[in-house]
Amino acid sequence: MKQLMDVGIIGGGPAGLNAALVLGRARKNVVVIDEARPRNRVTRETHGFLTRDGVAPGEFRRIAREQILAYPSVQFVDEAAVTITGVDGNFLITTAQGNTYRTKKLLFAVGMKDLPVDIDGLADVYGKSAFVCPYCDGWELRDQSLVILTKGARALHMAKILAGWTEQYVVCTNGPDELTDEQREELKQHHVSVYESPILRIESDNGMVQKILLEDGTIVPCTGIFFAPKLAAGSDIPQTLGCQMTEAGTIVVDAFGKTNLPGVYSAGDAASEMYQAIAAASLGSLAAVGINSELLAEAWDHKG
Repeated sequence: MKQLMDVGIIGGGPAGLNAALVLGRARKNVVVIDEARPRNRVTRETHGFLTRDGVAPGEFRRIAREQILAYPSVQFVDEAAVTITGVDGNFLITTAQGNTYRTKKLLFAVGMKDLPVDIDGLADVYGKSAFVCPYCDGWELRDQSLVILTKGARALHMAKILAGWTEQYVVCTNGPDELTDEQREELKQHHVSVYESPILRIESDNGMVQKILLEDGTIVPCTGIFFAPKLAAGSDIPQTLGCQMTEAGTIVVDAFGKTNLPGVYSAGDAASEMYQAIAAASLGSLAAVGINSELLAEAWDHKG
């Protein structure tokens, strides 16, 4: 594509979609490049998003695209961006199919991706009866018998949070618990059992967990799991381009999603550890305002 567009959005999740909506309404020429492999594709429903509570992730995207396409200056490309070169005002995006797009500004809404967790049976229940966020899925597992699958300070943190949805839960650390004496005592005072034995396997039926078998022979019956995922950045391109990153793998941005690189923005899970769809969409909107303001200021100065 020879046309120089205003904004290239890499990623078509809630952050990228909401940014595209705001920029389309601001009459900016936008291309959204998305390979359609969202992290939440394993889940059946999206929760906590006003007017869309309980909608399937794929349906959420379909509705969003349908509404955005009412603004003719926005186009979607179902491809994966593989390289980006250039500078503020003239970036060149190349996709895996060999297509190229030139844009003045960039917005990385690439999210995060799950790395494999080496626990037999976890993949079978992830997104069905094993989840990572009580705010997203705690209601569906309320008052049930649950397992917190993590260790150390995070185990205590999750225990405190999960207490809002059920009083029936234990902690499985899949090895040494990495708790301090004080943390162990606090869990004990709240009658939260901690099992350190490594997990042999998770048994389930059609995605619904039934029990966890430990190597020492212990059987932990449960109907749901909350676990700490292993995450990595959804794309290596931002770091390759020179974006400053946090230790958690997110992109460092200001309040409007601006990175340390001129003309480059980021939003959503790629730039935040909130990991909620509605929060990602909100950050996408803020980034779009930041980008549009920058484009308008540049156009104003040019005409002057």
